[in-house]
Amino acid sequence: MKNSLTILLMFVIGLLLALYKFLPDFLINNDFTLYTLYALMFFVGIGIGSDTKAFKVIRETKIKIILVPLCVIVGSLLGAAIISFFIEDINMVEAMAVGAGFGYYSLSSIFITEISGETLGVIALLSNISREIITLLAAAFFVKYFGKLGAITAGGATSMDTCLPIISETTGKEWAIIAVFSGVILTIIVPFLVPFILTFV
Repeated sequence: MKNSLTILLMFVIGLLLALYKFLPDFLINNDFTLYTLYALMFFVGIGIGSDTKAFKVIRETKIKIILVPLCVIVGSLLGAAIISFFIEDINMVEAMAVGAGFGYYSLSSIFITEISGETLGVIALLSNISREIITLLAAAFFVKYFGKLGAITAGGATSMDTCLPIISETTGKEWAIIAVFSGVILTIIVPFLVPFILTFV
């Protein structure tokens, strides 16, 4: 929980510094997040690779590993469809398209904005960012009450990158392999599933 709060605090500090122009122009005008993510993935990879038990989970689960991203897809779409009944201005298809972002807020919001307009695009952006932040903050809670797969499925597509360090810490390095696998599959599916839902469903 301490690490999650630290992550949130860093986010808020960065937000306030940028908002009130306390940062030099080179930090604001250049996107360093991608390089930071590369470094983060590098060190997480070292941590996983140095653990001889890390790949044991995949050998034990075998084909069952595909059930993890499949459950994320079904659960996210079903949950979004149910929520749509409680929101007057969003229909079931739109809600499912937002849910199909699986936390991949940048790409899913772009697709949704292009197909359905800026309003739904902003909703998708905020919804999927919230999914990522909730996972960062509550990963330990999910593991405690829903098992180790709870944190992985909560992270959705982000379980392979931004949420991976906290997932790895709360579940163990061996489960990080499943998190990466699930995140990669979901990330690949998002650019196909979101337009499909909005166009053909």
